[in-house]
Amino acid sequence: MAITISRRQFGFFAGAAVAASSLAACSGSGSGSGKGKVVWSTWGSPEDLKSFDTFQEAFKKSNPDIDLVFQPTPSYSEYHSKLLTQLSSGTAPDVFYIGDDRVASVIRNNVLMPIGDKLSGTSISEGDFAANVLDIGRWEGKLYALPNDVNPDTLWYDKEALKAAGITDDPAQLAADDKWTTEVFFEMTAKLKAAGLTGAVYWNYWATHDGFMTAQGGKVYDDQGKYVAHQDQASVTAMEEYAQRFQSGEMKLADLLPEGAGSDTLLVTHKLGFLAAGRYTIGSIRGAGVDEALYDIVRWPSIDGTAKPTGVAASYLAVNAKTADTDAALKFFSSFLDADGQKLRLSGAGNAVPSIKGADDIVLSENYPAHAQTMLDMRDIGYSNFATEAAVPDLSNQISVELMQPLYEGKSDAKTTLEAVAKLVEEKTA
Repeated sequence: MAITISRRQFGFFAGAAVAASSLAACSGSGSGSGKGKVVWSTWGSPEDLKSFDTFQEAFKKSNPDIDLVFQPTPSYSEYHSKLLTQLSSGTAPDVFYIGDDRVASVIRNNVLMPIGDKLSGTSISEGDFAANVLDIGRWEGKLYALPNDVNPDTLWYDKEALKAAGITDDPAQLAADDKWTTEVFFEMTAKLKAAGLTGAVYWNYWATHDGFMTAQGGKVYDDQGKYVAHQDQASVTAMEEYAQRFQSGEMKLADLLPEGAGSDTLLVTHKLGFLAAGRYTIGSIRGAGVDEALYDIVRWPSIDGTAKPTGVAASYLAVNAKTADTDAALKFFSSFLDADGQKLRLSGAGNAVPSIKGADDIVLSENYPAHAQTMLDMRDIGYSNFATEAAVPDLSNQISVELMQPLYEGKSDAKTTLEAVAKLVEEKTA
């Protein structure tokens, strides 16, 4: 039976999809807050949510006239199901997070405030954010959401595990020399497997399989938003080659690892060579009390060894179209997203990478990991989830679980799988 959980996403209740389809027809009486009050919400574990404490305290101190109320939800899927229900009933928060596989579909239901012309006079502007992660927040020429932070899945690697497998080359140095090829990477994962270790672990979601393809020079969607991976030989070859490594046991899906032996555990116990994960991994390493110097990061390998674009996980911030106090909501919105706000939220062992200009020192100031610049480089050349796909509730998750997972398990081949994805996308977007 396919498992839908991942670190970032925990499935998607059918009720959420139903709620999404009914939003446009609803006419709620407005959000649950009133004048001078801002209710905001996101998802996250208790650990994740603590990262907002410093920002919230600073905002309250600077804006004593605004009553700030935080309404978090633990689960990613539960959060979106609840949010869509609130939006349909007119009781949604004033400002809220939306996942990158949900934002395009929510935008199309006319429940978000267009923000492009309302940023004048605030502490942010559209030009402060990278264009490559803005497109998904647009609809019919209007901007409705901005990325509050991002997380490129760098390849975290364990130097001790590599050494145990007889690997002497340093991946980050190979990347610096533009010699970090897919061939070299696969040689390393094979050696790690032969040494009784796991070569690499990835989470099963859109940025993983799309990244496999684009890092090898392939295309996923064309400029018109049509799915074309099944017709692109580079994409087909990339998926076949990666699938073979999953089937051989060199690579594994983090979603399917047994409890007590998850990806973080494998990494900090030196049983894993590479883990595709975000900046939050710093917290996992430090929390385990292991030698931090044993870990570093590298971009994804490519055929010629040079840097190529890969998917960048992101979450977005939006304003309820029915907020009772637009000025207060926009004040919180802009303060949360500006450089100072992101520094308050993400400094130290923060769990993400800034999405705005002027805050990169958040990632670089501690000089950890040694090649922390890689996170910024991958952010700058990467891309958000494709709007065509993200506009359909649960489509990204369905592709990952129902089509990509069987490919990794050897139950299908790459060409057949990508053709099935193309057919599904066409059906869902018709």
